[in-house]
Amino acid sequence: MRVVIGEDQFLLRDGLVRLLEAHEFEIAAAVGSGPDLLEALVGERPDVAVVDIRLPPSFTDEGLRAAIEARRRIRGLPVLVLSQYVERLYANELLADGVGSVGYLLKDRVFDGDQFVDAVRQVATGGTVMDPEVISRLLNHNTRDAGLDSLTARERDVLKLMAEGRSNSSIAGALFVSEKAVSKHINNILAKLHLPQSEDDNRRVLAVLAYLKH
Repeated sequence: MRVVIGEDQFLLRDGLVRLLEAHEFEIAAAVGSGPDLLEALVGERPDVAVVDIRLPPSFTDEGLRAAIEARRRIRGLPVLVLSQYVERLYANELLADGVGSVGYLLKDRVFDGDQFVDAVRQVATGGTVMDPEVISRLLNHNTRDAGLDSLTARERDVLKLMAEGRSNSSIAGALFVSEKAVSKHINNILAKLHLPQSEDDNRRVLAVLAYLKH
């Protein structure tokens, strides 16, 4: 699996390279600025990008802008962004195209190697992975969608865990219920959000995006 890394801090960039190589990822490019990142993403077309939101030259949202532009040119390009803080506006912008294959993690999560590598793999394979702290901040602003308002407390718990990228079995374990109960809750969620029938996991991704974007 080929990865492009965008991170301006040399030690962290080198650490990400070593960590991912140790888990048999191929590093297609590791760059330290927004313009270099966009060039690498478009040129290399990696299986997944790991991107710091704030990169030179502006140190504002240069990395995010490069990732969004790359996804505009290469629809569905998987992107996992890293941030020092929870920045709700940036999370919403990343989700705006509604395609999926995105993730938003706080940089602290990098220090849990297994969790981080798992997040990279989930995003690369079409998943949507959000840091629990990001989800909590977004949830506090999530009051404008009638479908979401109709969810029960337990259905919201299930959807929150779905947004963290968890499988049905993991959700069942976290909530101390059966997988059958989780499947029933998910079906109720999808129905209440008026998501059409599909033979793949796209409805699940759309449900998570609906939850995170409002």
